[in-house]
Amino acid sequence: MTDQFFGFFTGLLAVKISVTSTQSPAEHLRIYCKRTKLCGFVAPHNFLDYTLFMVFKSSSAEKPEVQGLQYHIRLKKGDIPPYVLLPGDPGRVDKIASLWDEKKAVAYNREYKTVKGKFQGADLACMSTGIGSPALAIGLEELVRININTFIRVGTCASLQPDIHLGDLVISTGAVRLDGASKDYVIPEYPAVADYQLVEALVTAAKKLKVKFHVGITASTDSFYCGQSRPGYKDYLPSHKRDLIKDMQAAGVKNFEMEVSCLFTLASLYGAKAGAICVVIAERVTDKFEVTDEMEKKCALVASEAIRLLQKKSK
Repeated sequence: MTDQFFGFFTGLLAVKISVTSTQSPAEHLRIYCKRTKLCGFVAPHNFLDYTLFMVFKSSSAEKPEVQGLQYHIRLKKGDIPPYVLLPGDPGRVDKIASLWDEKKAVAYNREYKTVKGKFQGADLACMSTGIGSPALAIGLEELVRININTFIRVGTCASLQPDIHLGDLVISTGAVRLDGASKDYVIPEYPAVADYQLVEALVTAAKKLKVKFHVGITASTDSFYCGQSRPGYKDYLPSHKRDLIKDMQAAGVKNFEMEVSCLFTLASLYGAKAGAICVVIAERVTDKFEVTDEMEKKCALVASEAIRLLQKKSK
């Protein structure tokens, strides 16, 4: 008999269930839910109509969790290793994990999709954070609460300097905090800086894999359009954003993206380690734009190798 894997999704939960030919998907799901006590209702026996409702009742509104299970990321202590890659797109998680020797799906709720595995002997995990710093801040908050302490953002970005081209990698040493989420945590003057060991590991990995990379300051924004000096609908662009690219270029900033500044700020505040590596999919100098699986996987491979080097050095 062949096992099939069906995902059952709601706004609250995603569950993967193994179904054999001797049981209907509906019956198997009911057994699963009864055993785990996770849900209150399963729709009728039409697979396409399945809906799973989960009751998440926390004893605290300030710290919403159930027996250590975090509300948004649906992870608890021990579920994943303490080394985590953080892409934005949930669709990129499987691309990253495809580079590993072993992989196992762990959780998927909202924009937070998590897989764990092994890369050349190193234990690591990958969790998507969605777009922007607010979603990343939620994910990071809950990850550090389950004792995760090492993070590498694996993302895409736009280059700002004429010598940085499509497909190049940018390793961030620090970030201009043009986001709003990090300002909820600490004054704007607080620096957003990468952990030096992670920067070193990323540089070493990039050299080993012989990929073209750049190292320097990143600018993180909350808006993909006006926030990065792209005209909005009907070419709307406020005056204070029109010279932003020129200002960042003059300051030597390498690239635009949307999460690094918040990641670095919160990691520093919480005593965690954070680094970032992004592949260039947009050239703002030449107005070029291209993204491919190969480009994204190249970035992920460097990040995975950096985690391996870091674990090897710590032994």
